[in-house]
Amino acid sequence: MSFTSTENKHLLGVYEKAINNKFAWKDKIAIAKQASFDFIELSIDESDARLQRLDWSDTEINQLHNELQAQTFCLNSMCLSAHRRFPLGSKNKTTVQQGLTIFEKACVLARKLGIRIIQLAAYDVYYEPHDTETERNFITNMRKVAELAQKYAVTIAFEVMDTPFAGTIVRCLNLIKRIGKANILLYPDIGNLSQFSTAVFDEIALGQDKIVGFHFKDTLPKQFKEVPFGTGTAQFEAALKAIHQYVPTVPILIEMWSKNDPAESTVQNVAQLKQAKQFYEQQWDLALKRVK
Repeated sequence: MSFTSTENKHLLGVYEKAINNKFAWKDKIAIAKQASFDFIELSIDESDARLQRLDWSDTEINQLHNELQAQTFCLNSMCLSAHRRFPLGSKNKTTVQQGLTIFEKACVLARKLGIRIIQLAAYDVYYEPHDTETERNFITNMRKVAELAQKYAVTIAFEVMDTPFAGTIVRCLNLIKRIGKANILLYPDIGNLSQFSTAVFDEIALGQDKIVGFHFKDTLPKQFKEVPFGTGTAQFEAALKAIHQYVPTVPILIEMWSKNDPAESTVQNVAQLKQAKQFYEQQWDLALKRVK
């Protein structure tokens, strides 16, 4: 096996939901590869269909694993957003237990698929009212999550979220301090962070020792999904300058959403991903020109 120089080169991934959901895994992997991505981030969201993945049989897991090997590809990370529906800060003990069970199953699935990082949605609650009790419950139950992550030797990281509770790196660091578990790391979302902080560069500098990856997406005030690249207010220049200076080799993931058009071809999906990747590369060019 030979290796080329990877100094200052980020592994670049794409969110699974950027690929039309009608495609089988074989095609999803091929689409991501043809668009020159290095990995896919697996989605385990709150829908019944994706939660069912946590109960995949070994046969189903091996089929996906074999397909990844056949195409020399990987699932580097998992976006575990199911805790919107089953929040760890809930006042309902049954809901909390379901949330903890979901996390443990996610750890098992991650190990079997070779996934390195489970990205956690840092919500105390989402559909329920937030108060001091939900926040306290979240802190308590995140200690249990951290211990499960240690048990299964899986890396866990908070996403900087689309709500004020954990909308900045500073807020996430404060939560981690209160939880008191050093194995909880950070996976900032540039788009989310841009809507809750005017000091994106400084935030990334502050969190550099905890950061294991980034989401790259555009956002607008109060609109955190499906904002076409270049039409939002995400502070890409400040973020990329900070990444270049403080965390120059962490993986970056382009987060976008397919419209899941039934008539879409693989060629069309590849073209969409390539267009997003081109925008990403243009933002790097702009940021680094101004660094010099």
